[in-house]
Amino acid sequence: MGALLARRALLAIPTLAGVVVVAFLLLYVAPGDPVLEMVGERADSATIARLRTELHLNESLPRQFAHYASGVVRGDLGRSFITGRPIARDIAERFPKTLELAGTAMLLAIVVGVSLGVLSARHPGGWIDRGALALAYAGVSFPVYWVGLLLILLFAVLLHWLPPSGYGRPVYLILPALALGSRSIAFLARMTRSSMLDVLSSDFVRTARAKGAREKIVLMHHALRNALVPVISVLGLDFGSYLTGSILTETVFSWPGIGRYVVNAIGRRDLPAIQGTVLFLSVVFVVVNVLTDLAYAAADPRIAYD
Repeated sequence: MGALLARRALLAIPTLAGVVVVAFLLLYVAPGDPVLEMVGERADSATIARLRTELHLNESLPRQFAHYASGVVRGDLGRSFITGRPIARDIAERFPKTLELAGTAMLLAIVVGVSLGVLSARHPGGWIDRGALALAYAGVSFPVYWVGLLLILLFAVLLHWLPPSGYGRPVYLILPALALGSRSIAFLARMTRSSMLDVLSSDFVRTARAKGAREKIVLMHHALRNALVPVISVLGLDFGSYLTGSILTETVFSWPGIGRYVVNAIGRRDLPAIQGTVLFLSVVFVVVNVLTDLAYAAADPRIAYD
């Protein structure tokens, strides 16, 4: 396992280096002068010159990249053009809220999706199987923002059961978590069903049944344990996409996470905030992929020796 972690970490280094370069170039690909975005067009020339010197914009591109890369290594992602606050502090305040939303959505997806998949495989062709497949197809087909708006219309506007948006009590977490996890519920249900059907037809399951093992033990201990091996990769990718791609969900439900922070930064053309957030989310996605590989190897030890 240690060797596998070392290999994955080494493979992640070039990826992270490329992300740093791309994030640095975002500041120069975007149209407009970053200093004018900070002070406005009516600022005097002395202020503009001072800010350009402080931001190292008068230096050559390699030296600017060296300043930026050294700051990234120290954990310094720069300051917001609009608020002047350190971007690392803004991310540290908002990322736990995104992590809370993503974790709840993933837990909901695991419980509902895997349960539907197991029930469908246990009764193939039955009404549970057909209903679960219909739900899975609907979850895959509908975009997240549409599901979110539909949930708000149904549970907040018509039934008045849940708040439409906001952050605070756990009740505010239900609708955004359900909207964010809807696609994963569909994918996990279909993946678990397919994997369970393959495992239930294998020799060791027939042997367990021939020895008189109870059906519950056969399903949960023998079949599900082996069927979850390919599902782990789906879980890892989905969780990474939750952390890095929850922009639409957080915008629809006014959730104060890092996705909404990016939307606000884009609307205000706060280029350093966009730059720092893109870099941070890219690192998060790489780390999640490495952890997924380790979990996959723990579930199937043969992976660690390949």
